[in-house]
Amino acid sequence: MNPQLVGVEELTGTYPFDIRQSMKAMRMNRFFWQMREASARALWLENRTASYDAAKLTPEERTLVDNVDWIGMIRYGVCFFVLEKFARVVKITNLGMYASMRGETLEAFLKTRKVPEAV
Repeated sequence: MNPQLVGVEELTGTYPFDIRQSMKAMRMNRFFWQMREASARALWLENRTASYDAAKLTPEERTLVDNVDWIGMIRYGVCFFVLEKFARVVKITNLGMYASMRGETLEAFLKTRKVPEAV
């Protein structure tokens, strides 16, 4: 184990993105990275199965994407920065992703922020 990660399991809500996680989720990370291309976005929107087949996603990975399970994808090892590409495809803002990861609505999440005019 990476010595920098010793004890990380004791930090609730911490999901390190290390080489092990990166390798485990490589297919998904590449799949989401491709969402910056119009053709990849169009294929997913028009034919998810073909899009998943092209990326060689496993049934578990397809379920995570189909359910737009943001926190599940993070726990699986997907890099947040590639999830941002997919968030635009499903028309979710970063704040919407954060709220979902906390199991909250966007409105409830915004009330926890120190930005009074955002509520």
